[in-house]
Amino acid sequence: MPTRLKDFATVSLAVAEPETTALVAAQLMRKHHVGALIVVDALEKSHPVGIVTDRDLVLALMAEGLDPEIFTVGDIMSVELVLASPDMDAMDAVRLMRTNRLRRLVIADDAGQLVGIVTLEDILELLTRELADLAAGVIGARDREFEQRV
Repeated sequence: MPTRLKDFATVSLAVAEPETTALVAAQLMRKHHVGALIVVDALEKSHPVGIVTDRDLVLALMAEGLDPEIFTVGDIMSVELVLASPDMDAMDAVRLMRTNRLRRLVIADDAGQLVGIVTLEDILELLTRELADLAAGVIGARDREFEQRV
């Protein structure tokens, strides 16, 4: 049975509005122990309009010597969001991430409302568990065969 994103995605999200300063965004990332904030519409707070990552902060501001108290999330966020459905299969999400060269997928429902986020790390954790289960099955089959032949 396929694993759907809603079965393992992160639903407790750290968000910011476009007007949030880059400094506050960095502080939010540290507070929530995340590498990205989903940027939501200032009026409709459950509607994702972009994403800003720790890498965006470093490359767009720090490396350029720009003031994080002046520049906002809206100035540096990625606005071309690739949205995933909560019912999307995990392997379809992997293909979508690979095709779009992403480490994170924002998950939205059919109405465009923010539901969660799935990261490359989430996918790797899922695959690791699946591989461990598969390995345990192979070892169990080998042990059963050995016991039957003795």
